[in-house]
Amino acid sequence: MPAYKLTYFNARGRAEPIRLLFAAAGIKYEDVRIEGADWPALKPKTPMGQLPVLEIDGTMICQSKAIARLIAKDLGKTPLDLAQADMTYDSLEEFGEKMRLCFVEKDENKKEELKREFEEKTLPAALDRFEKLASAEGYFAGNSLTWADVNFFTLFGFVDILMPGDHLKGYVNLNKVTGNVSSNPGIAIWLKERPESQF
Repeated sequence: MPAYKLTYFNARGRAEPIRLLFAAAGIKYEDVRIEGADWPALKPKTPMGQLPVLEIDGTMICQSKAIARLIAKDLGKTPLDLAQADMTYDSLEEFGEKMRLCFVEKDENKKEELKREFEEKTLPAALDRFEKLASAEGYFAGNSLTWADVNFFTLFGFVDILMPGDHLKGYVNLNKVTGNVSSNPGIAIWLKERPESQF
């Protein structure tokens, strides 16, 4: 089996879906966490000047989505399942970008306006769509875990931190998705033992 080394900041962020996928697939890897002060020296040594970076037997791969897709293949899916999972994953990324814009806005009045619109319009509409995409068994593709399920779980963990509230109340299928992810044996262990971090 290849030797995997994942490098990211001491946070969940863009590396957390990858860590969950490693846990779900039962793949051992080195979880390297750096502090902000270490980043300037490391940055020129990465392929694109960004993190996370996954080293596979010494070869570096960057872009969190490319890394997650690579690890997700070890969960064993049909091409159609993978395409459905990709569709949901990409939609979640678009949703996450809309949420991110609420928090990077410099103007405080505009920021509050964006957050209010996100919570009142964008979030409910997105949840309605994702509820229809998820199956009654709680999966976005096929009948077992994919990277789409893991990304949904991770992203809505951030939603709960940034905008506390019972956002998934009434969404039966989506609650099953989060339950399926958190109860996966490997992921359950990771969630219990992972290092503490705010994001």
